[in-house]
Amino acid sequence: MHAIELSPGDANASVYFISPHDGESVSRTVTVRFGLENFGVAPAGIQMMNTGHHHLIIDADLPSLSLPIPADKNYVHFGKGQTEVEIELTKGTHTLQLLLGDFRHIPHNPPIFSKRITVQVD
Repeated sequence: MHAIELSPGDANASVYFISPHDGESVSRTVTVRFGLENFGVAPAGIQMMNTGHHHLIIDADLPSLSLPIPADKNYVHFGKGQTEVEIELTKGTHTLQLLLGDFRHIPHNPPIFSKRITVQVD
């Protein structure tokens, strides 16, 4: 079995939350805005150097950084190149994290992921 060749990342690239902010109390329906520096956004399936697309990780850990990112309620794909989403969260505390994936939904090398933030739904 061959190892998957990872798309090159950029050590100067960063992905982050424009909103909400870490520790913020949010309503059940919250708009999440993704920020990206020193890298570009391209839809899944489009192979372009120095680009990727966002994945929002909700209440879960980072997946394997050498395999395609899972797609389920905890790993939400934005393969059309979207940079924001409105999501519904249940009452309580939730963690959010962003991970950039290449045209195949595989993290770059080095991987580009955000700090994990916590939000509270009252």
